Amino acid sequence: MLKRELGILLLVGCLILASVPTALCRSPAPTVYVAGDGSGDFNCDGKDDHVQINQALKFVADNSGYTTVHLKGPFTYVINDTLLIGSNTILEGDSNAVLKLANNAGWVVMKPLIKQMSNSGNNNIVIRGFEVNVNHDGNPYLADGKTLLAKGKGYYNVMYFTDCKNVTVCNMYMHDGHGDGLRIKYGENIKFYNNTIYKLGHDGLYAIQCQNVEAWGNTITCRTNSGLRIWNSNHVKFHDNLIDSFYHWSAGGPGIQIEKSTGTMDDIDIYNNRVNNTYGPGIWLFNYDTSTTKDEGKNVHIYHNVFYSTGTNPSITWVGGILGSGFHDTLIENNVFDSAYNVAIVSMSPDGFFSDYTSKYTTIVRNNIIVNTQKRTKSPSETGYGIANYLPETHSFEIAYNCLYNNAAGNYKNCISKADIHIRPLFVDQENHDYHLQSRGGTWNGKTWVKYKVSSPCIDSGYPSSDYSNEPEDNGNRINIGRYGNTIYASKSKH
Repeated sequence: MLKRELGILLLVGCLILASVPTALCRSPAPTVYVAGDGSGDFNCDGKDDHVQINQALKFVADNSGYTTVHLKGPFTYVINDTLLIGSNTILEGDSNAVLKLANNAGWVVMKPLIKQMSNSGNNNIVIRGFEVNVNHDGNPYLADGKTLLAKGKGYYNVMYFTDCKNVTVCNMYMHDGHGDGLRIKYGENIKFYNNTIYKLGHDGLYAIQCQNVEAWGNTITCRTNSGLRIWNSNHVKFHDNLIDSFYHWSAGGPGIQIEKSTGTMDDIDIYNNRVNNTYGPGIWLFNYDTSTTKDEGKNVHIYHNVFYSTGTNPSITWVGGILGSGFHDTLIENNVFDSAYNVAIVSMSPDGFFSDYTSKYTTIVRNNIIVNTQKRTKSPSETGYGIANYLPETHSFEIAYNCLYNNAAGNYKNCISKADIHIRPLFVDQENHDYHLQSRGGTWNGKTWVKYKVSSPCIDSGYPSSDYSNEPEDNGNRINIGRYGNTIYASKSKH
């Protein structure tokens, strides 16, 4: 009897030890490894791999000496349930480690692939370095197996966090989905950078009622909606991103979407981005609350961006380069707009919505180059302007020291300019979207300074009070018009 009891105790002890992660004896802190070849602390077989990954994440959450769960590649981890990440945790992977949603997962709306472990309050979360294949084609239906799944309705978001602080998502490749890349609500200190996003089903980044949001260095091809989006969020910087789309009914909306219905949005900077071939406008700013005071949504600064061929959607009228309503003292300066559909810069509301504003809003437009605006596809008559105001009772423009040229319907509609020029800007290579200005004094070609036989009329022709201190000598003591004005890459003085 005693031997039998000892045997049972030994067996139970073995089972307990078997359930303890091998990370306790294999991998020293701070990293726990998950693998598909048997070499990890937690090992997967390509089926229901969320089980082992969640075990690893829980182990890190329960052991303060550990900080990181690392997915080893090359391997495709197939999951059929949400991954739960705790505070002070890094979920990372090799670039050839792929997290893939199972076929016909049948998840309910707003159930993401990755979320925080508790209902709220998880902080200091980092997700980086691996690929997420949201398996769009393998999940065509809702849970009933019959109803087609609509993109942009909250299904299969890659990440969804609420009430979290210090969230970083970087160096990820996320593609082929029905929902958002990172959707975050009531968050603070959000960093989203160096990600490649291809045909997700909604927004690449969607920050709702968040503070201190920064997104940079991302390459995004939109589907269904926008590349970068904020709603009722403040202290935001979107910069140095490449955003485009493709020509298809599912191709999406604006490249960048700034929207407001409540609260204060008065610190938003959008700069150094390239936005092209978007289905909707390049940037769309709009305010749902038509009764709001203009001090609540103001001072959006849009500068040093390039927009070309934005607004290709043939089925809507609210396309263009930058389309806005309900924001005050928006400053649009030192951008290039080339071949926008409808209007390069326009105050209007989409198809008549959000137009009954009670406050007065002003948009300041200076030092921009606007060329080749073309008629939109839907209702093309009276379209193709450089700058237009379709809300003249409540919205107005202050326009000066821009260069407008060859816009299909003319340069202005319901607005006037104080000191613009209307002449070919003499880009280096417009066909290949090199919008540096030709200069006899020297033009930067990416490696060195090249002198041309002619100089652009946009050199030393910008707003007299604009800062030009970042331009190289000889800078003529005045800012250049266009994308590179007041940057170290500004073309040198023509004199």
